[in-house]
Amino acid sequence: MNDSKIQVFLDNKIVKSFIAYSIFRAFYGFGILIVTYFVDKETEIPWWLFLGFSMIFSRIIFKEIKKRKKAEI
Repeated sequence: MNDSKIQVFLDNKIVKSFIAYSIFRAFYGFGILIVTYFVDKETEIPWWLFLGFSMIFSRIIFKEIKKRKKAEI
């Protein structure tokens, strides 16, 4: 009985989207931390400006991933 409730929960579109977004943010966030370190140490670009750009860029990437996912279905 519990397996079916869990399966129903995991089949929910909102839950699937949340899980996909969380996985994306985990990998993207780790990459951004590494890149920000090198931007701060090696360039004159302010780290806060790079992180602001990264925030906008990540939303664009995630929207493209969602579009491709919908196209496959």
